[in-house]
Amino acid sequence: MYTAKETSTNQLNKAIAISKCPVTFTLEKIGGRWKALIIYHLLAEHKRYGELKKALPAITEKMLIQSLKDLELDKLVIRDVKPVVPPHVTYRLTEAGKALGPALKAMAEWGLGQPEYDHEAKKCQ
Repeated sequence: MYTAKETSTNQLNKAIAISKCPVTFTLEKIGGRWKALIIYHLLAEHKRYGELKKALPAITEKMLIQSLKDLELDKLVIRDVKPVVPPHVTYRLTEAGKALGPALKAMAEWGLGQPEYDHEAKKCQ
């Protein structure tokens, strides 16, 4: 895996853009293929790992685990573990995660209005 040199001009410019631009800051938190979809599916209710995997069949286990960890580190998702055998783990949105709801719903509405969107697709996966 390629690791960017932390002192590169590109990395410095990225850090400045993230700290100075709210759009770039937000995209850094929810960007990529899966994070916004995970948040979108958690808007309705908390879900277990298996429920998220079922809702997003194209995601690999590695990407789902990594995305959930990233969202937890960014304080957008809370991982609830109940001390039972086997462990019962659920994921739910923080208040900051819930606040993304209107933006994600607006994105979904915008996509539905585009002629090239596959209108046969019933839900985000």
